[in-house]
Amino acid sequence: MLAGMCKNPQVDINGPAVAELMAGVAAAVSRRAAAVSEDVYEMILREIPELHDDKAVLALLASSVHSNVGTCLQIMQHQIDLSVVRAPAASLEYARRRAQRGTPLPALLRAYRLGHTCVSDWLVKELARQADDAQMLTAVTLDMSRIVAGYVDQTSEEIVAAYTQERENWLRNRSATRAARIRDLLSGQRINVSATEAALGYRLRQYHVGLVCWTGEATAGVDDITRLEHAISSVAGKAACPGDPVFLPRDESSAWAWLPLGIHDTFDAAGASAAGADPDIHFAFGDAVKGATGFRLTHQQAIAAQAVALAAGSPPPRAVTFSEVAPVAMMLGSPDLLRAWVLSTLAGLATDDEHHARLRDTLLVFLQMGGSYKATAERLTVHKNTVQYRLRRAEESLGRPVGENQHDVELALRASYWLGSSVLRPARERPANPA
Repeated sequence: MLAGMCKNPQVDINGPAVAELMAGVAAAVSRRAAAVSEDVYEMILREIPELHDDKAVLALLASSVHSNVGTCLQIMQHQIDLSVVRAPAASLEYARRRAQRGTPLPALLRAYRLGHTCVSDWLVKELARQADDAQMLTAVTLDMSRIVAGYVDQTSEEIVAAYTQERENWLRNRSATRAARIRDLLSGQRINVSATEAALGYRLRQYHVGLVCWTGEATAGVDDITRLEHAISSVAGKAACPGDPVFLPRDESSAWAWLPLGIHDTFDAAGASAAGADPDIHFAFGDAVKGATGFRLTHQQAIAAQAVALAAGSPPPRAVTFSEVAPVAMMLGSPDLLRAWVLSTLAGLATDDEHHARLRDTLLVFLQMGGSYKATAERLTVHKNTVQYRLRRAEESLGRPVGENQHDVELALRASYWLGSSVLRPARERPANPA
C-alpha cells in the first residue's frame, strides 16, 4: 500500500490536505479529551498495580495523564513543532513523586506506552468517521502515529531524567537522615523514639533481628549494594516480616540491616537465609530482641557473629547466628591467647588434618547429645560402633578420657569448628590409618 501511495501524485503525505484532516481529527478528539484521559487513567491503574497509591498521588497521575493527552492533541491540531514542546509540569512532578516512593522506573515508562496505545485508538476511530479514502486514511494514520510516538519518546526522556535525578537526591538525603538516626540508636544515648520511628519508617517497639550481610571477594562489583538489598528483602519475605527491614549500606560490599518481627520473639535464621538465591552473599544474625535497646543489642551480636565467620578463613559460612558462636565470639578479643588455649585443651586432637577433624566433629556431637552413642550415630548417620571407635581415637589424641574437663573441651571444639586453621596446629604427616 505504501508503494502505491508513493507513486500516486494525488496524495502528498506531507501536503496540506493530510495536515488539515489530521487537525480536524485532533480537534474532534480534543472535545472529548476528558473521556480519553479517563480511559488512559483507568487502563494504567488496571494494567500496572505498582501505580496504585493514595489520593494525592492518584490525583497527580490524573493531572499528568490529562496534560499529556491535551498536549499531544494540540501538537496535531495546531501543527506545533515537537522540538519546542516540553513535558507537562504535572508529568515531571509525578515522576519525581514516584522516584521518592521507590516505584520501579519500568512501571512508569509502561504507563506512557499504554497511553500511546489508548490515544492512538481514539484517533484512528475518529479518523475513520471523518474520511473513507484509503490513501488519505493511511497517510493521516502514519502522520498521527509519528507524532504520538515522537511525543511519547521525547517526553519519556524528560521523565527518565527527572525520575533519576530525584531518586538520587531522595536516596542521598534519606540515607543521611537514616544513618544519623541509626548512629544515635547504636550509641546508646537517649532518643525520641517516636521521631526516630518516623525517620526510619520502622517500629522500634517490637522484636527485631539485626544482621550483617556481605559479598565474597571473588565477585565484588559495582552493583553489590543492590544485590545485598535484594538479598535482605528475600530474607525478610521468607521470614514473613510484618514490615520493611531497615537497610544501611556500610561500604561497597557490606551492609547492616534489621528485620521487624512484630510480636514474635523467635527467628529461623537458617530457613530465612536459604531464601537468598545468590550463593556469594553471607549473613550473620543476632538474636531476636525487643525495643530500642534490643535494636542495639541484636546489632552488636550480628557484628560479633560476623567476626567469627570472617576469622574462620575463606570461604566463610553462608550464614552464622550469634547463638551458635556466642562463646567463640567473646573469646575473639585475644586470638593469640585463644589459639594457645585451644591447643593446650585439645592436645593432639587440635591437629589440622582431615582425620582429626573427623574425630573433633564426632566428639563435639557426642558432647552435644549428652554422651549418647545412639543419638550421635543418628546425627552423623554412621553406625554406633564407628562412633565408639572414633571416640577412643579422640581420647588417645586428647591424652585423657573425653569426660574429663568436659566443659573446656566442648568450648575448644566449638572454637576449632568455627575458626578452623586459625586455632589449630598444622599437620606434620597424614595418619596411616584414619577412622
